[in-house]
Amino acid sequence: MIVRPKPNLINILTSLKGSIAKKIALRCAMVTLLASIIVLVETLHPNSFAKVNATPFTLLGLSLSIFMSFRNNACYDRWYEARKAWGDVMVAIRSMIRETQVVKDPQQRQILLHNLCGFAHALNARLHKKDELEAAGNWLAPKPDANAPDVSGRILNHVGQQCSALGESGAISEWRYTLMANHLTSLTHSQAVCERIKHTPLPFAYTLLLHRTTYLFCILLPFVMAEPLGWLTPVFTAIVSYTFFGLDAIGDELEDPFGQDENDLPTYAIVRNIEREVLAALGATQLPPALEPVDFVLS
Repeated sequence: MIVRPKPNLINILTSLKGSIAKKIALRCAMVTLLASIIVLVETLHPNSFAKVNATPFTLLGLSLSIFMSFRNNACYDRWYEARKAWGDVMVAIRSMIRETQVVKDPQQRQILLHNLCGFAHALNARLHKKDELEAAGNWLAPKPDANAPDVSGRILNHVGQQCSALGESGAISEWRYTLMANHLTSLTHSQAVCERIKHTPLPFAYTLLLHRTTYLFCILLPFVMAEPLGWLTPVFTAIVSYTFFGLDAIGDELEDPFGQDENDLPTYAIVRNIEREVLAALGATQLPPALEPVDFVLS
């Protein structure tokens, strides 16, 4: 995720970090080159495109911008819902830290909270298609089966068993056990939300239609502008193609908020914050440093 101060005019015009310009530069350049060739043909053979009517392109551009806005809104909703799910993970673990303060045995509390920290590491690895057990192994006691299909879920099951044992032994009251069970349910729900977003992309046919229409519009646009605009056609074509290709590419980035793009969620930084809070609650004085943006990018 891009983290930087509010940009001024110079930053807006010159910043590339976090911009979609690098990804679409080749496409924009190709369309602009095509527009230049079309203008050259129009210059050598006047009136070549004089009979091309601009009305259909106006209607197509309007329709395309509306449908692209719908798609980008849907992609942003996925990004924001994923961020809320990780916010719920943070809330639930903080609540568990508070509820476990009544546990008299520091060893039992440490194991329970370490397992919750391991859950955060495992869930993050799961969403990034990495080895869950390798990411969370140092925090878990005991470690789940390496062949388990859902290491994150197994961790929560084990934490639930720990809470149940604390309730049966009288280390926590029945109502406190109920609260802790509700927090674990919240963690399970957040995991399910993140997995739904990760494994259920937008319908491919819808995305494909917008991709094709965007290319078609940007390629055909110079034929309409060549006769009335002349050599200004490549300039306007570059601006229009930057806008439409850029919106298309931004939607692709936001559709999967758990990727490695610059605008994806900083889940590693969130997990590090959880790790720091768990260790601080257990009395640790040497905490791992919080992750900071590197070249304005927070991972």
